[in-house]
Amino acid sequence: MRLIVEPAESLRGQVRVPGDKSISHRAVLFGALAEGTTRVDGFLFGADCLRTVACVRALGVPVEEDGDAVLVHGQGLDGLREPDDVLDVGNSGTTIRLLMGLLAGRDFYACLTGDASIRRRPMERVVKPLRSMGARIDGRRGGELAPLTVRGGGLRAIKYQMPVASAQVKSAILLAGMFAKGVTGVKEPAPSRDHTERMLQAFGAPLSRRSGFIEIERPLRLNPCRIRVPGDPSSAAFLLVAALITRKSEVVLEDVGVNPTRTGLLDVLWAMGANLAAEQGGEQAGEPVARLIARSGPLRGVRVGGELIPRLIDEIPILAVAAAFAEGVTEIRDAAELRVKETDRIRTVAEELRKFGADVGELEDGLVIRGGSRLRGARCHSHGDHRIAMAMAVAGLAAEGETVVEGWEAADVSFPGFAGLLEDLGARVRTEA
Repeated sequence: MRLIVEPAESLRGQVRVPGDKSISHRAVLFGALAEGTTRVDGFLFGADCLRTVACVRALGVPVEEDGDAVLVHGQGLDGLREPDDVLDVGNSGTTIRLLMGLLAGRDFYACLTGDASIRRRPMERVVKPLRSMGARIDGRRGGELAPLTVRGGGLRAIKYQMPVASAQVKSAILLAGMFAKGVTGVKEPAPSRDHTERMLQAFGAPLSRRSGFIEIERPLRLNPCRIRVPGDPSSAAFLLVAALITRKSEVVLEDVGVNPTRTGLLDVLWAMGANLAAEQGGEQAGEPVARLIARSGPLRGVRVGGELIPRLIDEIPILAVAAAFAEGVTEIRDAAELRVKETDRIRTVAEELRKFGADVGELEDGLVIRGGSRLRGARCHSHGDHRIAMAMAVAGLAAEGETVVEGWEAADVSFPGFAGLLEDLGARVRTEA
């Protein structure tokens, strides 16, 4: 499938973005371990999160759909059953890594696999600490790559200092820690998104912080919750940048999650001079939310790196688009993690933006973007990566002439209905088979 994008005269309107992908995953996984029914309103019915639902069902946990909600009928900490078949996570890195932590604590056999992208992504960063806790994990290249087999149970607590900040690795260890003997601790080199810590506490898990470690021990039980998922800030990022770079635009986004571990892009856009406002709106599911208002205006290049990177790692493709339309040079460093995402996002962002005529240099750990050039519409490809697909569509809105994004179906992973929402805001887009 392809998306055809015409230059936009303006984007105007007030919309809601889909529910947060990270929170939707966790709500289903943690709800499966609770005793009773957890209701998740605003659940993201994207391809990745539906893979988590399918895996949880395969482990013996009933999950019902109810409008924009799912009902997870939790079976308790010891209620999961050995799956009858291989657990297929599709394209979801969150699903496979968090499931590894959950399965490490269960005394049965399970096999995990995914699509071609997942089978290329590094798993050793999760396998190593789980093995040190006593889980028996094997896979390709000695457990570095999926498919992976997990035979869990009999775990012992560890204190683990993570070499790289990763919410997925941290979450896997904390999940395994709930089934280990003793107190398991994780220390990060820099803060990563903390949805797991917030939500585990909401379910009643004994989680604390001591001497820089996030610590957890086995709870007696997890309590079911009612969770309202806030709008995904990573999805909101595409619409914010679209409004900023498209003339005569004003877009209002309601109830977007603004967890401080996820708002790095907002900080960078403000540093770039963006006409962007955030009106605080209380909390949903223990997460702060805000009304975001973006208006078109000039942007300037900035330097991005260090501890800011974990707070915007998923937004770098759309940040690169903003930088291509900014005056001056934007340099993004310390983002080597992008090379092992759904695609090598450093390479694919550089490759696709150059098709528009952008001046983009590829670094080992980032990008150098010399903005200010007039960009021309281009024929792009998603490379099967949802964030590349949407970033190139946004670039097309502000470029001169028609843009075509091949492989558009990838956008459904995190933002089903993105093209229709652009139309609601005044964009001229259409899909073709």
